[in-house]
Amino acid sequence: MGRTYTVPRNVKGESRLLYIFTMRSFITTAMGGIIGFMFSAIFSLIGLKMVGYIIMGVLAAMGFAVGTLTIPDTPIVGNLRKAGGEKLGDILIRTITFKNRKKIYIYREGGKK
Repeated sequence: MGRTYTVPRNVKGESRLLYIFTMRSFITTAMGGIIGFMFSAIFSLIGLKMVGYIIMGVLAAMGFAVGTLTIPDTPIVGNLRKAGGEKLGDILIRTITFKNRKKIYIYREGGKK
């Protein structure tokens, strides 16, 4: 008979950087950090350097959360129940593209004319 092999469940297999970062979470964290650095530069001109660093850290943490977190598949999350198991970044991208592609339908009484 033939040999049996175990097949891994995670077939996507994102590579890890520095153990906690995937490529997606690293890019979103860097983008949040760059935007935070711009705020930090503005606040340092005013003389509030520490406030700028705090804002930079918060924006980088938000970027990490967008790149890493997934919506849980539980009834507690309410309207997002159907999105269970999807990444938060994918949901945000889908929401933004939906908002940008609005179509306006004009209905007339009496059908087509």
